[in-house]
Amino acid sequence: MTHKTTHSHPHGAEHSHRPTHSSGVPPHHGSSHTHHAGAGHAHAHGLGHGHGHSHAHGAGHAPAIAKRAATFSKIFRWQQDPPGGPMPVKVEVAGTFNGWQKLPLKYDRINGVWQLTVENIPGNRTHNYMLLVNGRPVSDKNSDGLAVPHSAEEKQHSLETPRGPRVFMLFSQTK
Repeated sequence: MTHKTTHSHPHGAEHSHRPTHSSGVPPHHGSSHTHHAGAGHAHAHGLGHGHGHSHAHGAGHAPAIAKRAATFSKIFRWQQDPPGGPMPVKVEVAGTFNGWQKLPLKYDRINGVWQLTVENIPGNRTHNYMLLVNGRPVSDKNSDGLAVPHSAEEKQHSLETPRGPRVFMLFSQTK
């Protein structure tokens, strides 16, 4: 007596199993599996995958972030090296960020440092500048690098180095 049981699997293939005899040996040396290929295997390729590009690139739709002018602040510092020399009369900074107008640094007696915070430096560009002590260019170990002076103001405020006149670079700090 043969029992035939049909199992329906989630992927749609049907398997027919014949139970084995009490001896544990299947009746025909290998159970017969009938696969109904294709039953429930309909895959619609390319449908509903969002291939229609509907990205609205409307003009004038800026992100709703409060758009301030891209500016940043920079603290310029200068310290006598070595310390103990004659106290400078004035320490100034001038650069492309302010039309090469000399701005005085203030002396911090506690820390022995001349410093000035320059606000509203235009961002998204590299500025050139120079520190001036008593009107003479001095080295700034805190600069972002050295640049060859191009404009008349840069040449006027440049520092002589072994490789020729240089001004200091200040990289934009706006993101």
